[in-house]
Amino acid sequence: MVTSRDVAELAGVSQATVSRVMSSPAKLSPATRARVQAAMETLGYVPHAGAQAMKTRRTNTIGVVVADLTNPFYPEVLDELSRELDTAGFRVVIWNAGGGSHHDALKAIREHAVDGVIFTTATEDSVELQAAIEKKSPIVLINRVVEGLHCDQVTSSNTEGGAAVADYLLDNSRTRVAFIGGAENASTSRERAKGFLDRMAERGHGVPEHFRFHGGFSHDVSAQVMNRLLARADRPQAVFCANDLMAFGALDALQANRIPAQDCWVIGYDDVDMAAWDSFSLTTVRQPSREMARVGARMLLERIHAPGEPPRRVNFPCDLIVRGSTGLAEAAARPIDFVGD
Repeated sequence: MVTSRDVAELAGVSQATVSRVMSSPAKLSPATRARVQAAMETLGYVPHAGAQAMKTRRTNTIGVVVADLTNPFYPEVLDELSRELDTAGFRVVIWNAGGGSHHDALKAIREHAVDGVIFTTATEDSVELQAAIEKKSPIVLINRVVEGLHCDQVTSSNTEGGAAVADYLLDNSRTRVAFIGGAENASTSRERAKGFLDRMAERGHGVPEHFRFHGGFSHDVSAQVMNRLLARADRPQAVFCANDLMAFGALDALQANRIPAQDCWVIGYDDVDMAAWDSFSLTTVRQPSREMARVGARMLLERIHAPGEPPRRVNFPCDLIVRGSTGLAEAAARPIDFVGD
């Protein structure tokens, strides 16, 4: 059986260096890392994961909990998380929060089957999550904020983003508007709704209850709501959706009803890659999802190595990206004023 000693001799390094290639590759120079990896490949060396875990008390595995992989926002975040964690020598295990799999993720961290968990979905009523954090389990929230939860959290300026949408619509004389939000216990939907509705009211154009809807972050639900709105005699002049997936549903409903974009504007939130496709040309609030993922991954790695440090919250600014779904031919980026924590 090929051992780490054999690899070390062939690569001309110590056994400790071979171990660091597997546990903390970022701490080594690219040349040393490449030499050791070449020796591993030449000898056909496969490290024993169980033995490594017993020795280091780490699995080099990170869990990631997502809400819905059909939402294009999450694959983009996962892509960046995987790159960052892979560079640091960690594997990624993904749990889809549907069907209670977030419980499985918390069970895995309790049983030390993973070294930490990144949650891209979380709500205020998660008692298990609170219990895990109280035990100083390495946990980071990305794109979610849960007040009173003492863990690292990464998000964007959702309230300011919602307010910017309201200003943009009112500045362009769109006063009869609707809001389609996600689950009310999700911080993203709640904050975007608050920023939007409060600013509309501040400027004298409150949004009536029959133009406010909450449900899942779903394409189909949004399309159904949009069909009902379009059937009204006082149909809205514009609709703000709390994420791009719902905005795509609203745009599809417009197309099915043969209503041009200039008659009913649609605005989303996230600016996923698909939003810029010609078939959607979606005006949306861009949050830096990939940068949020990178920072979240690094915060978790730091938390694993320094569990006693006080938790941090990082809040990113965002931009309003204007495209064809608001009836305008030319695109523009409007930065949103933001004051961080």
